[in-house]
Amino acid sequence: MKDNTKYKATIGLEIHAELKTKTKMFCSCKNDPDEEKPNSNICSICTAQPGTLPVINKEAVKHVLKIGLACNSKIADFTEWDRKNYFYPDIPKGYQISQYKYPLVIGGNLKGVELTRVHLEEDTGASTHDAGNFSLVNFNRSGVPLMELVTEPVIHSGKQAADFAKELQLLLQYMGVGDANMEKGEMRVEANISVSTTDKFGTKVEIKNLNSFRTLERALAYEIERQIDAIEKGEKVIQETRGWDEAKQKTYSQRIKEESHDYRYFPDPDLPKMMVSEVFDMKELKKELPELPWERREKYLNEFGIKEQDAEFFVNNIELGNFFESVIIGFKGNHEKSADLVASKDLIKLASNYVSSDMVGFMSKDLTLKYPAPEKFAKIILMVSDGKLSSRVAKDLVERLLKENIDPEEIANNEGLIQKNDEGTVIEIAKKLIAENPKVVADYKAGKEAALMFFVGQIMKATKGSSNPQVIKKVLVDLLK
Repeated sequence: MKDNTKYKATIGLEIHAELKTKTKMFCSCKNDPDEEKPNSNICSICTAQPGTLPVINKEAVKHVLKIGLACNSKIADFTEWDRKNYFYPDIPKGYQISQYKYPLVIGGNLKGVELTRVHLEEDTGASTHDAGNFSLVNFNRSGVPLMELVTEPVIHSGKQAADFAKELQLLLQYMGVGDANMEKGEMRVEANISVSTTDKFGTKVEIKNLNSFRTLERALAYEIERQIDAIEKGEKVIQETRGWDEAKQKTYSQRIKEESHDYRYFPDPDLPKMMVSEVFDMKELKKELPELPWERREKYLNEFGIKEQDAEFFVNNIELGNFFESVIIGFKGNHEKSADLVASKDLIKLASNYVSSDMVGFMSKDLTLKYPAPEKFAKIILMVSDGKLSSRVAKDLVERLLKENIDPEEIANNEGLIQKNDEGTVIEIAKKLIAENPKVVADYKAGKEAALMFFVGQIMKATKGSSNPQVIKKVLVDLLK
């Protein structure tokens, strides 16, 4: 029987992400990933017409520097652009402008994974091969600013690799520098993996173009098993580039892996070398950094005290997290409990529960529903906290608020939904129900707790949910004695 525990997988990632800028990396063409008309956002520069000269996109450089600052990386003082020479039909120049010896960002750490470098280059065009016995090339993407992040080989499982890639995607989205939509190809992952029984690296295999986190995790899990099987059989693991077959759930050989010297890098003579500190003030750039994913996660867990599952849900869904925080802001000035929000964690936890379960539940069933006004949602939470609304009525009001522009407090008062603690009304209804349901009474006295809940439900129905369930239970237990 094979013992996989004696093998160690070592993984390094190379992740490309398109950056959000108005124009492309070296020309003034529109950077629009949603453009559907082929070859419409192109010019003589990004299609490599003779005699044209590239111009550096300052905003794209700024984006990469801010990513480096967020990851506590070393920002290069000197940088330059290089020509990476290789032929492919969707690379019009016959080379790609990239960075080799002097990247913008060196080192750093993200999600506990050490970074090697982050550099900037231009994206290629896109080839399609499904139109007939020929291929088509669309150059709309050619020249789009492309960030490449390379990690150190310190990852040891597919799950760790996927978790890292997810955190990077969140970082790009939080900072507004890229949407990193993997389905659109705005973020692409490549993995280098080797397996060994010692601390030395085994033969490195590259897996190209992994277009989802699930694919990344599965491809690495498969490749680890494949390499272990080869070693166990005494076969040699070949250094090569492999692809992922989604249908067969396995990797397959594509070509022998290139080395850096195969690309014949040399400095691009058409682009100026840059002293970064002469163009950008790092202190000012650092001030522009927004709240980062791990900072928000820490705040939710330690300051707000919400459940880890809810915290992760809000961190991973930026718009939802923003709404949740707006609800908390909506408490301010509306309630004595909100004077010190840190001290009112129960109120925040209540908001978290209603947002993550009730509101999200309704919105997932009806995709036309939009986020309501957070201050109105906050009113529902405050009324629940004060014991004015039962959970049933609160849930109904959440649904109505998602569908209509209502004032929850006004509706609750006008429609008699405010929870009452009046025992007189409850006693009157309870006596009538007990008299009409002798079998249920007998079941309760026989020890069936569900019988009591039947009466609670009937009284809640009779009072339109306005009676306090705790008052109802007390009255019932007293009467049924």
